[in-house]
Amino acid sequence: MSENKATTINSADDLVAAVGTRLGYSDWYEVTQEKVNLFAEATGDHQWIHVDPERAAAGPFGGTIAHGYLTLSLIPVLRQTAWRPGNIELGINYGANKVRFPAPVLVGSRVRAGFELLEVNEAATGHQLIEKVVIEVEGGQKPVCIAETVTVLVFS
Repeated sequence: MSENKATTINSADDLVAAVGTRLGYSDWYEVTQEKVNLFAEATGDHQWIHVDPERAAAGPFGGTIAHGYLTLSLIPVLRQTAWRPGNIELGINYGANKVRFPAPVLVGSRVRAGFELLEVNEAATGHQLIEKVVIEVEGGQKPVCIAETVTVLVFS
C-alpha cells in the first residue's frame, strides 16, 4: 500500500504545464540482499562488496551495498508512487543525460526519490520529458543517486 497519493498527469498539456515543478516524492523502498543478489545474477557483477556480507562487514562500508546501477534502475518503481502518467499508450525509457552516485546504499536501507520535471519537448513518437531524480537513503546525509532521465510518453 502506498504512503503517498501519486500525482497523475493525464495529457501532454498538463505535462507541459508541470515543467519546473516537483512532481512528488516516492514511498520508501527497502533494498534487500535478495534484490542485490538478483541484480548481481542479472548483470554478472558479483563484486564482494555487493554479494559477500561477511567480507563486506570488514570492508569500507561495514556491510554490503547496492550496485549503483541497481539504485538507478529503481527509478521506475519509485516513480509509480510519486507520479504517473494517465491516458498513455506507452512510455519509453530513452536514457539519462547525467547520473551520479554520491553515497552508497547499504543493504537493508530504505530509499525514496524526488522527481522534478525540467523540460518537455514534442518528439516524433510523443512527448520527451527530462526529469531530475534525486534518490536519498533514509537518515542519510547525501543523496545516493542524482540522475537526469529522459522518457518518451505517448498519450492516448
